[in-house]
Amino acid sequence: MEDEVFEQIVYVFNKLVAWVAAGAMVFGGVVPYIPQYRDIRRTQNAEGFSAYVCLVLLVANILRILFRFGRFFETLLLWQSIIMIITMLVMLNLCTNVRMATELNTKRRSFIDFDWSHFWSWSHFVDYLQCVLAFTLVAAYITYLFLDSALFVETLGFLAVFTEAMLGTPQLHCNYQNKSTEGMSIKMVLMWTSGDTFKTGYFLLTQAPVQFWICGLLQVFVDFAILFQVYYYSRYPQKPVSHTVSHTTSAKAL
Repeated sequence: MEDEVFEQIVYVFNKLVAWVAAGAMVFGGVVPYIPQYRDIRRTQNAEGFSAYVCLVLLVANILRILFRFGRFFETLLLWQSIIMIITMLVMLNLCTNVRMATELNTKRRSFIDFDWSHFWSWSHFVDYLQCVLAFTLVAAYITYLFLDSALFVETLGFLAVFTEAMLGTPQLHCNYQNKSTEGMSIKMVLMWTSGDTFKTGYFLLTQAPVQFWICGLLQVFVDFAILFQVYYYSRYPQKPVSHTVSHTTSAKAL
């Protein structure tokens, strides 16, 4: 009797852990953007957040969803991509509204103008939706044409996860150029590192496609490289602390 009760407790505990892990996998990627969203909404200032964050993550997750048509992977990862796409669209909507409310230039910049000098800095949220929809349709059509090609499918999967894995490299390069990490949120870097480490471990344990965990390891490496920069430049400052550093906002930076 006691053995049966113990087995039931272990079963319930395992189920609970599985649900928590699944929830963390699906929603963990969007958590760092919640305080960013609240801060932008509170201050009505979106200068600290690059809209290219949304561009890169939208492209990466759309490609990942298309990759699933050629190579099946766990449904949780599919939901993760869907949730991230929704989150990035919400962020874009907020940032566009805030920017247009404070921008002196009233000239409308539209996606259908096809002006590359204003790419991804349009005046209305609907223009971003048009761009995302156009990219999705073109990518879906190309995927449909080459779905029988194993090389194309594997390349598509690699591009999806590699794009996301490279999100931290602009910040890494920016820190190196400035010889400082002043103005960068260390808490956010720690959140990226913990999230990327958990995600990579999840890929390995669930035997996700090889592209997923290889690029996950690369992403963790970039996160640790940024943390090393924080340690190195704080211990061996390369310029006066009082000097204000103008950071180019990376795809992960606040």
